[in-house]
Amino acid sequence: MDNEVIEFDIGLGGEGGGREDEDGLDIEHTVDDEEMVDSPLFHTSGGSGGRSGEIYLPEGDLLDLEPYEGMEFESEEAAKAFYNSYARRVGFSTRVSSSRRSRRDGAIIQRQFVCAKEGFRNLNEKRTKDREIKRPRTVTRVGCKASLSVKMQDSGKWVVSGFVRGHNHELVPPDQVHCLRSHRQISGPAKTLIDTLQAAGMGPRRIMSALIKEYGGISKVGFTEVDCRNYMRNNRQRSLEGDIQLLLDYLRQMHTDNPNFFYAVQGEEDQSSGNVFWADPKARMNYSYFGDTVTFDTTYRSNRYRLPFAPFTGVNHHGQPVLFGCAFLINESEASFIWLFKTWLTAMSGRPPMSITTDHDAVIRSSIMQVFPETRHRFCKWHIFKKCQEKLCHVFLKHPTFEADFHKCVNLTESIEEFESCWLSLVDRYELRDHEWLQTIYSARRQWVPVYLRDTFFAEMSITQRSDSMNSYFDGYVNASTNLNQFFKLYEKALESRNEKEVKADYDTMNTSPSLKTPSPMEKQVSELYTRKLFMRFQEELVGTLTFMASKAEDDGDVITYQVSKFGEDHKAYSVKFNVLEMKAACSCQMFEFSGLLCRHVLAVFRVTNVLTLPSHYILKRWTRNAKSSVILEEHRTDVYTNYLESHTVRYNTLRHEAFKFADEGAKSPETYDTAMCALQDAAKRVAIAIKNNGKNFMNGRLKGNPTVDACRANYTTVNHEASSGQHMSENDMDKRIRELTNELGRANRKCEVYRANLLSVLKDIEDHKLQLSIKVQNVKISMKDGI
Repeated sequence: MDNEVIEFDIGLGGEGGGREDEDGLDIEHTVDDEEMVDSPLFHTSGGSGGRSGEIYLPEGDLLDLEPYEGMEFESEEAAKAFYNSYARRVGFSTRVSSSRRSRRDGAIIQRQFVCAKEGFRNLNEKRTKDREIKRPRTVTRVGCKASLSVKMQDSGKWVVSGFVRGHNHELVPPDQVHCLRSHRQISGPAKTLIDTLQAAGMGPRRIMSALIKEYGGISKVGFTEVDCRNYMRNNRQRSLEGDIQLLLDYLRQMHTDNPNFFYAVQGEEDQSSGNVFWADPKARMNYSYFGDTVTFDTTYRSNRYRLPFAPFTGVNHHGQPVLFGCAFLINESEASFIWLFKTWLTAMSGRPPMSITTDHDAVIRSSIMQVFPETRHRFCKWHIFKKCQEKLCHVFLKHPTFEADFHKCVNLTESIEEFESCWLSLVDRYELRDHEWLQTIYSARRQWVPVYLRDTFFAEMSITQRSDSMNSYFDGYVNASTNLNQFFKLYEKALESRNEKEVKADYDTMNTSPSLKTPSPMEKQVSELYTRKLFMRFQEELVGTLTFMASKAEDDGDVITYQVSKFGEDHKAYSVKFNVLEMKAACSCQMFEFSGLLCRHVLAVFRVTNVLTLPSHYILKRWTRNAKSSVILEEHRTDVYTNYLESHTVRYNTLRHEAFKFADEGAKSPETYDTAMCALQDAAKRVAIAIKNNGKNFMNGRLKGNPTVDACRANYTTVNHEASSGQHMSENDMDKRIRELTNELGRANRKCEVYRANLLSVLKDIEDHKLQLSIKVQNVKISMKDGI
């Protein structure tokens, strides 16, 4: 009884059990499976013709042998390899089913190899009721009885103790046998080729194409694209741990050198398997200046592991891309993106952007809705256009005009109604109404079609041109073949290059004067405020007004509506609503809302209404040469009226507006007409006296302390407050009190004007000096680097 055995099922077969992985989950074959086929495991022995003593090597004619009881093998692995070779020739796949072990030492003494379709799938409710099945697998087991049983003899050799030939299912033809699980094996030479091509940045699909060409057909390759993909994934995972550790070491050192360097790892930092985010001090400072709009790009494939390198970028005051932080994502799950966005927000002092642009992705969309609920989310239009070329390549080939029509529909429509009409016409003309992908992007149109997004700031100079920040910050430095060892050297070079370009743009702005194309005071004004690139963009709009005409369409008192169009193109008119008192204009093209620069349509209205300089609320600090200044150089504002009353243009428009209202009321009857004429004559005398007596107080177009005008101004802005309290005062007392208050106000205004002018002059000199010093320092650094 020394050789008494215990029988048990190892879970790979049998009527009632089996591994579900065998039914279709694509995983790597174990190493011993691959070695079985690649190594010579069979040996022949001399002997008589009796079958009971033969040991077979499956070579030459012996490959045509069929298993039979009594056949001997040197080892269990040799028996398994022979049966698998026989299965490949016949057209089925094999697996291990059950075993017997020796009670004495636990060694396996009996093994059964079966057809992969042996037994039935385990439908045990206890194993599945608490598990959500995310990807149902096809049923492959049909109760096939084909099998080969082998026993170990006392001599140590293995002998066939049972063989069942028949199958209860169709067998696979020779040209499809390479798809069967037990015959899909990656050979050593194939692994070498895959490793080489993977290191060069090629993906599984392109690698399989190369292998098929190399081996002369898919059936001769011996495995599928799924096997290649799984091998590459496992290869990446093995290589990943060491290089991620290098990444973490780099980030720790950077944080040690500068505590303001921010980095974070999702999960346990020492596991080298979590997502990683970092932002250097300059990136965090840049966000404080230009963090109103952000681009988050996951399309980079920066290293041989094909991990998404995901930079956060924006646009600086020169229209150049600027970095707000970077991440390496091990996976692109919703939990990963939520962690990343929350971590990034923490690094940026908890201030979310006004808008964010990302690739078209449902997971990213869901994550942004949770972390940035108040931020306007836009899908990158140019990524969608690129995807369109892939999804609709057959349409592009068949209809050469489709691309131009698609571009016109998306970019050149001026209203939502026009876009909707144009889209329906487009899909009908090219018979694409039922195209699934087009339906998907149409349902998301509010997040990528410009006409739906113009009311939000995205810092783009043109709706129809691609932003420089999109997928361009690291272009020329990082690509698919860049590994982590190389990445940080190239990353630092990219930062240095971008910094040098910004310094050069600062230098050009501060030390050279742009050429003016018009005599407009507004052009000269903004040339001293905007950076060079932004001024040139504004100049285009200003010069463009010369081809536009603005005609008054409506006047409801406070707001006047103008129709602005090119000469002879009245059907393409833009609507501009202009509030004279507040000096605010809104155009139907919404260029200012989208880019932060006024459009030529509003500027045309300013031209016909005598607005000679650009109101300060239309000059965004983020576009000025002082964008990075921590000192606010704008004048202190108490209210809209007093802030702009000093402007000659506003004074003129306000007087004209009030005069129109006065004329309308005065012409209603003879009595009101006579009263109005008397009032005008009296006003004319007062203006003449004011000019005669106080002309010396006019300096640079500003009125200094004129009691008469101050009294009128006070009366206009107090909104009858004094009138209500004046019921208890005599008329003389009221006049005396008003004169006292206006004189006191005039004196205070004169003092404040002097103090403010002096302070602004000093602060501006300080900022200019700081900027020039910074440029000199950068130039010295560049010179030293070139010298080295």
